[in-house]
Amino acid sequence: MLALLLALQATVATPAADSVPRVTLAEAIRRSSQLDPDYVRALGQIDDAAWGRRAAVIAFFVPAIHLGLNETKYSESFFNPADPANPTSTLVVGTASANYDIFSLRKFAELPRSKAELQTAEAGELEQRFRTALETESSYYDVLVNQELSRVAEERVRRADEGLNVARARVASGAAVQTDSLQLVLELTRARVEVLRQRNTLGTAQHELGRRVGADGPVDAVPFDTSPAPVLPITLAEAVRIGLDQGPQYQSAQAAERAADANLTAQKSDYLPTLSIGGVHNRYDTEIFPGASNITSVTLGLSYPLWNNGQREIEVNRARVDRDVARAVREDLERAVRRDVTTAYNTYETSRAAAELAGVAVTVARENYRMQEMRYRAGASTILDLLDAQVSVAEAEAGLVQARYVTRLEAILGRRLFTDKDAQ
Repeated sequence: MLALLLALQATVATPAADSVPRVTLAEAIRRSSQLDPDYVRALGQIDDAAWGRRAAVIAFFVPAIHLGLNETKYSESFFNPADPANPTSTLVVGTASANYDIFSLRKFAELPRSKAELQTAEAGELEQRFRTALETESSYYDVLVNQELSRVAEERVRRADEGLNVARARVASGAAVQTDSLQLVLELTRARVEVLRQRNTLGTAQHELGRRVGADGPVDAVPFDTSPAPVLPITLAEAVRIGLDQGPQYQSAQAAERAADANLTAQKSDYLPTLSIGGVHNRYDTEIFPGASNITSVTLGLSYPLWNNGQREIEVNRARVDRDVARAVREDLERAVRRDVTTAYNTYETSRAAAELAGVAVTVARENYRMQEMRYRAGASTILDLLDAQVSVAEAEAGLVQARYVTRLEAILGRRLFTDKDAQ
């Protein structure tokens, strides 16, 4: 049985590391922002809102203008407005018209509404930019975590292999029983299985990072140094204030409420009359580019919709409901920002402290393993003590890796708190 396990140990070779391209965190964020569909959509919404804003401003200075040219052929000759004495079966009409609203409350209401929609789109772009960065960082950190966990698993294999050599020597000398070797072969087999699982997880994380940065295959992350996480440069009270003032989600909700309120005002404008002036210039002929007869008209109009089967009232009510919903969303987000900022802030501080304690735990576990190995070589401890020390080292190292990478507070605040160098 021991020979079979030793043969299995020999056949489980460590595969060579895959050579994959590497990216830094800054490069990964830059590339992902150009590829993320949601961020591209957010940029397009800014363009749409910007054109809506331009149109609302231009409407105060430029009338609506229309140009047309029509040629019509009839089955019989008829009255020719270009030459009344000569009937014709072909008529070419050129039209140029312009219309300008002298007074329209809707035109005035479009200014704040279009401005609020532009602010909503800009806040949405900022929110999506940080969300894309957060998702990319999460994928990047996932690669780094699995890099280190793979190293931890390989260290576990190395320690198990060393322990097995010691146990085999003691068994051969008669200082220990054969079951000591069997126990360590079992630990070595488990460690090698964990290496294979961890490498598979690392490959999956690398493919996910590659997808985010636009690569056709896996992409590796450039490792950070292992220095302690920096202290947050702001207090919790400052973080809450920044979240309320600059937080992209809260800014977007505020702008959406302003847009909904302006839209309600625009819908109510239909209850007031509209004063407009328009001009039309028609040219008639039997040839293209007509010029035989010219007619120009100027119209001053006043329109007042009294009743349109309740459609106006329906639109006003819908706009009012949208405004109330937007206000409720903004108030709810205001409360949520306080909760989310406080949670993220405390999570960061807790993770910093946990990482320091995890570092102490690793030091203690390694020293305990060293002492247990020395005691086992001298015959002063059992194989179970050595195995327990090996497992404790692996667990402590894995805990340190997990504590080193924490969720960023920056996505909630809408601003960077660390430079890339500080973050590393």
